[in-house]
Amino acid sequence: MTDLALRPATEPSPLAAAIVAGLGDRSLVLIGMMGAGKSSVGRRLAARLGLPFVDADTEIETAAGMSIPDIFATHGEAYFRAGEARVITRLLADGPRVLATGGGAFMNDGTRALIAARGVSVWLEAELDVLMRRIRRRSDRPLLKTPDPEATLSKLIAERYPVYAAADLTVQSREVPHEVIVEEVIAAVAGHVAPGSSSAGRTAP
Repeated sequence: MTDLALRPATEPSPLAAAIVAGLGDRSLVLIGMMGAGKSSVGRRLAARLGLPFVDADTEIETAAGMSIPDIFATHGEAYFRAGEARVITRLLADGPRVLATGGGAFMNDGTRALIAARGVSVWLEAELDVLMRRIRRRSDRPLLKTPDPEATLSKLIAERYPVYAAADLTVQSREVPHEVIVEEVIAAVAGHVAPGSSSAGRTAP
């Protein structure tokens, strides 16, 4: 069973219903660096909104029949990025849903344009030290298999953050419970797609 089957058993709140109505057939697309919390926040956000959740990286691995580190090692980054763009195109065609994307997905011009047309993008922005604390716990980050992962991550931040800034909304990802971030995303999205809702006017820090 895939993440697409993860739907809540309870009815969404009136605010959640207003957000979903405001989205229409668009998806809510989470972007940001590895370690920003896109999957963790995305699952909780989808449950709150009564939408299916899908992780693009998981779908890429399923389509390729191998893990992302193995795709990088066997075929290289360019091959992975082409497959990533195809998968995201397919997933956005089947909206609405909450979609967590890989850190490099939004850097693709075509994917970025598609997200703008078929979704509402939310950048989970995180500081370097926050990201390093989180990703040190995992060993499945192909782009960080370098002699100095922190320097590599800092370089990626310098390259990617100016592009991430084109997202529709930005919410700070920091060391607080995931539910706090979920609430802030909901408030930001409500103000964007459902301005008449009770959360309109609230802004994420």
